Amino acid sequence: MKAIANTLLAGLLVILLGACGSVPLRGTGDLGLVIERASGHVTLVNTSTRSAYGRIGGLGDLSHASVVYSRDARYAFIFGRDGGLSKIDLLEGRIVKRVIQSGNAIGGSISQDGRIVVAQNYSPGGIKAFDSETLELLSEVPAEFEPGRYSKVVGLADVPGNKFAYALFDGGEIWISDFSDPKRPLTTRYPAGLQPYDGLITPDGRHYLAGLFGEDGIALIDLWQPEKGARKILENYGRGEEKLPVFKMPHLRGWSVAAGRAWLPAIGRHEVLVADASTWKETGRVAVKGQPVFVMASPDGRQIWVNFAFPDNGWVQVIDTLSGKIVQTLAPGRAVLHMEFTPRGEAVWLSARDDNRVVIYDTKTFAKLGSLAADAPSGIFFSSRAARIGF
Repeated sequence: MKAIANTLLAGLLVILLGACGSVPLRGTGDLGLVIERASGHVTLVNTSTRSAYGRIGGLGDLSHASVVYSRDARYAFIFGRDGGLSKIDLLEGRIVKRVIQSGNAIGGSISQDGRIVVAQNYSPGGIKAFDSETLELLSEVPAEFEPGRYSKVVGLADVPGNKFAYALFDGGEIWISDFSDPKRPLTTRYPAGLQPYDGLITPDGRHYLAGLFGEDGIALIDLWQPEKGARKILENYGRGEEKLPVFKMPHLRGWSVAAGRAWLPAIGRHEVLVADASTWKETGRVAVKGQPVFVMASPDGRQIWVNFAFPDNGWVQVIDTLSGKIVQTLAPGRAVLHMEFTPRGEAVWLSARDDNRVVIYDTKTFAKLGSLAADAPSGIFFSSRAARIGF
């Protein structure tokens, strides 16, 4: 009997190994994807080999797409502009499931425990929560800030405790929804200011900030003491004395906290604003080549990489956080829309939309390491985001 059992076991192993042969074995820690905004595709990439290993289509309108990852970094959840929510398997290179959950959406988030995926919507205004395993709709919170009036939702971020913070652009408020019971969320409202246009949570999960487009300043909530409500900080930040044209709204997810300071894009100005990350008082500004869009810190906090709105969107500048000065100016390609650091920061990937290329640079020497072809690339999202609050 023992011999028969061993024979059966050996046969089973042969079958399993044969099945695995069609999909190469690989980990997920060095994987990611590039959004191809014009074609509804994503290119799957490996950051260690600096290569593409797959491409997936049928993902709808990706003109303002964003991505979050499951806790094990195997699955990516893609939020499309057309309201599509798609779950893809990075290892098998396929769509697991896709649902159309709204008419107009611009992003989403995933809960601390990884069980809930939440989409933020322009139309209809509000958020919707889905089971991350099945994409079953669990609940929704309409953004009805006045009777019969619904707001666009922006700046959605996961908050410790399976909560989500987000801003109501039309309602001028910040809401925090607690999904401890995913089918019965509890929401608290906080007045924020005029037209909060995006938001972020600090890396330690303590503070939620919403930039204000309709007035100078930023609304901030201390999530350790939410009962104190939202307060205004950096009230001289923003457009300043002049009402300057804004060619592209900065993205707050690109704001950075590094070297004890916050590095922020000044709306409409050719400046990066620097503030003390404990007092939130402005400590300086760095003059840059154009209107900043993303102001992103390297994983070690030593560098800040900045890209710009049109007409300066072919340039990227690097600020040294120790000196506070620009140490490098690069021209990676036409229309640089996004940047993403490899997990430990030895390289940075940049999307050059109008060149249909992703360009890779060494962050120490600034040498070009390589490039990949992609159809009008925009967002670059690596699986290391799975372990980061607010990403």
